[in-house]
Amino acid sequence: KGFPFFPFFPSFRPFHVEPTNIVSVNDDTQRVTDEASAMNKRIHYYSRLTSPADRALIAPDHVLPAPDEIYVYSPLGTAFKVDSCTDGYGKNSSLVTIFMIWNTMMGTSILSIPWGIKQAGFTSGIILILLMGILTLYCCYRVVKSRQMIPLTDTSNWEFPDVCKYYFGSFGQWSSLLFSMVSLVGAMVVYWVLMSNFLFNTGKFIYNFVHDINVTDIVPGTNGSNKVICPNAASGHPPENRSVMFFSGNRTGFELFEEWWDKSRTVPFYLIAVLLPLLNLKSPSFFAKFNVLGTVSVVYLVFLVTVKAAHLGIHLEFNWFTENEFFVPEFRILFPQLTGVLTLAFFIHNCVITLLQNNRNQENNVRDLSIAYFLVGLTYLYVGVIIFASFPSPPLSKECIEQ
Repeated sequence: KGFPFFPFFPSFRPFHVEPTNIVSVNDDTQRVTDEASAMNKRIHYYSRLTSPADRALIAPDHVLPAPDEIYVYSPLGTAFKVDSCTDGYGKNSSLVTIFMIWNTMMGTSILSIPWGIKQAGFTSGIILILLMGILTLYCCYRVVKSRQMIPLTDTSNWEFPDVCKYYFGSFGQWSSLLFSMVSLVGAMVVYWVLMSNFLFNTGKFIYNFVHDINVTDIVPGTNGSNKVICPNAASGHPPENRSVMFFSGNRTGFELFEEWWDKSRTVPFYLIAVLLPLLNLKSPSFFAKFNVLGTVSVVYLVFLVTVKAAHLGIHLEFNWFTENEFFVPEFRILFPQLTGVLTLAFFIHNCVITLLQNNRNQENNVRDLSIAYFLVGLTYLYVGVIIFASFPSPPLSKECIEQ
């Protein structure tokens, strides 16, 4: 039924995907007829006769399959059936579009916002979040409008790298791709660290539970049911996750476990054995289903922060330029650290055109983008401000807030 076609980049032409590698979102098997395969080969041949920038031999619309017969190729070796491929054919409402942008921007940066506010100061941190949100929204607005400012050229299928190539040549195209890859690699490193820490703590908990080991933390903290700790209070250095063990028996087994279950030297490599089989799965729909977990995590985090703040209360003292034992100044020279976090937190510029292509009402793109940015900034502000304000000072110092 039809043949696969990559609709988003004008330089990519139709190509053939084996029938066994084509799946729909419901994992129903799709078949490619011999006629469609032959047509695909002819169009692919003609597209090779000229450079990708020359549209003279690009297949006209009347020989392309209907929108319901178009597939998008995946690097995993499969092809997804899509509902639309160009502007104006999208079926997503404004509400869905806003949620997609919000869900895409929400990431691990939200966990660093309280630390960033501490580094910049409470007042300057709030101001920086607002200013960076406005600045990145304006840049994103210029990206969305950039295609419409190119005259005498059909840019309905263009992506941001194509726009950069039009204005700046190959240097602009590859530069945009490079910066997109840098942000992607940075996010991958953060996720790898978080998953390694989670695996380390899980394995340590299981080992202690099985061997009936009693662990007493040596780090300072508050008393009561809502315990808050400060790992670097004693030494002034980053926490090393050390603890005092009280157990009976030979220490050889525990020392061997500590040697082979190290947070930085062994556990990150063990994670490869866990994730490598998952990466070999051919169905992208399997990974797409995990996208909803990100929304659940953010909702849970907001709920948890609200509950903890209700129990701990608000602990604020405004010292504009001086620092005391428990509080930090409202303005600090370390504010560039927060701007760096916010740069990645508000970054969606490389894929915003793709997200807005499926908006049912294209005239509402700017409005929907602005609302999405407002909700993202509100989420960052809420989590960052509430955690910073409710952190119990005294008895602990605000400097105890970590990434």
